[in-house]
Amino acid sequence: MPFHWSPTSPSEPQRLTLWAHQSLSPLGFVGFIGATAVMLSLPLITQLGHPGLWVLLPCLLAALGGLWWALARNARDRTVQEDLNLTADKITLIRHGPHGRRQDWEANPHWLRLTLHATGGPVPQYLTLSGGGRVVELGAFLSESERVLLKAEIEHRVANLR
Repeated sequence: MPFHWSPTSPSEPQRLTLWAHQSLSPLGFVGFIGATAVMLSLPLITQLGHPGLWVLLPCLLAALGGLWWALARNARDRTVQEDLNLTADKITLIRHGPHGRRQDWEANPHWLRLTLHATGGPVPQYLTLSGGGRVVELGAFLSESERVLLKAEIEHRVANLR
């Protein structure tokens, strides 16, 4: 699961950390780019000593560079993390988005309303927190089943605080 509660003692403030799935590790990135470069170089071998090499080479290098750029951009966009801090008198949500963007939200847990929208949101099973005069999303990058499980866990923790 791409979320973790810490600490586990009910007397201490609860902290939930959520992060986006990271399916491609840095080693996997290098391996994929390397394997793609090897496969793209196979047509070049047949053109060694032929003027067609100079036609194919820039196209294949552009394709490899475009793939590198797309995978690196995707990795930067997946650097989303959300921190939910839960105490008896305050709940705060800090979202660290891509490119260093930070968004903050806080409310009183007594007035907190957790809503799971089955449809109508940007993603199925859209999870929102409302309180303090605002509605914010939580874990939009998680899968549907993870958001359902997360809602139940947050409700349980908030109920224990009251």
